[in-house]
Amino acid sequence: MDSLSKLSTEDEQVRERLLAINDAMVARTVSWAKLNTGSWNTEGLKGFAPGLADAFSELDADVRLEPSRPFQTVIDTGETETIETGPVLRVRARPDAPVQVVMSGHYDTVFPDGTFTKITDLGDGRLNGPGLADMKGGLCVMLEALKAFEAGALKDRVGYQIVVTPDEEIGNFASAHALTEAAQSGALIGMTYEPAMETGAMSGGRKGSAVYDIVLHGKAAHAGRAKHEGRSAITAAADLVVHLEDLNVNPHGVTVNVGKIDGGNAVNIVPDLAIVRFGARAPDKAAADWVHGEIEMLLSRARQREGIHGHLHGGFYRPPKPRNAAQQALFDAVSGTGRALGLDITFEDTGGVCEGNNIFAAGVPNVDTLGVRGGRIHSAEEYVVTSSFAERASLSAFLLNRIADGRIDAAAIKALMS
Repeated sequence: MDSLSKLSTEDEQVRERLLAINDAMVARTVSWAKLNTGSWNTEGLKGFAPGLADAFSELDADVRLEPSRPFQTVIDTGETETIETGPVLRVRARPDAPVQVVMSGHYDTVFPDGTFTKITDLGDGRLNGPGLADMKGGLCVMLEALKAFEAGALKDRVGYQIVVTPDEEIGNFASAHALTEAAQSGALIGMTYEPAMETGAMSGGRKGSAVYDIVLHGKAAHAGRAKHEGRSAITAAADLVVHLEDLNVNPHGVTVNVGKIDGGNAVNIVPDLAIVRFGARAPDKAAADWVHGEIEMLLSRARQREGIHGHLHGGFYRPPKPRNAAQQALFDAVSGTGRALGLDITFEDTGGVCEGNNIFAAGVPNVDTLGVRGGRIHSAEEYVVTSSFAERASLSAFLLNRIADGRIDAAAIKALMS
């Protein structure tokens, strides 16, 4: 038996503790899920955050709520508007410990206030509800794993910073600085609590993600009396959209998706405004640079149309997180630790993104699907596997035990990033 899969006394203690509170973890998560924290529900986020801070105050750590930073978004008029959202939860423990870890998660969901409010027992050990898997369940797993670890003899060997954000689902524009600061304050390993797949598989490499808005202006005119005097921003946008989607045929692994077009007015007016809203995913920096350059060229082409001008807003807010030697070493350590729980953990590359991308970009190897098992996230069919709470909390506590006792050499893994 390899050392990672061998159970220590500390492992036995945390496993027993966490199995005993599985139902309590489920109950707490259900209570959190009943409170709407949609990314744009600022009042809901601000209302939820103090209770979350109280829960994390159960740790032997400094806990505080910090205002997030205002950020700009393009509204339907083509102008930018400053948005404020909920606070960032910051937790710090034992900054002088020999090994430092950064942990992250989010408390916002994709569901607007007043939508998807019911918790339903699906049977077969699954519950359906908003944010149960993504990721209020993950926050509960993180908290209880840390409490179990801190109850053990290895506590003083590991310090940590936690960043829990209010805006992950819309890009962390208000909180990305907090993730970077925590990661760059000596962290060797990152642990993020997005949901694992129902099978227990976890995310490996992740593409980078961009969000763009191209705002095009034309010239309004009466569509009957003076159509020839107008310059249609929607026509320019339509041509732009076709060429943006054509970018999907490429050798770089890049995908582009136009999600929405805003603009125009009555059908008897030549439209003088169109906003093309789209996203892009790229597997590495070279691919991200390529697609950004192509987008800028297409905007330049649109501007060459008579009477059309415009500008580009946005870019790659999450850099790619490819597999490298450090990531693979960490994945191997997680897989080995999983065997101590009888788990066969695999890692699958994905086009999805999360705060693990930010932490990787800050120079810290991280595993980012340590949360509960579940599925159908971002839909009204989202569900969580209730038995996975103790299982996934035990996995995190076991990882902390191994980081503390040296069976996982965090410094050696971090060194592979260079």
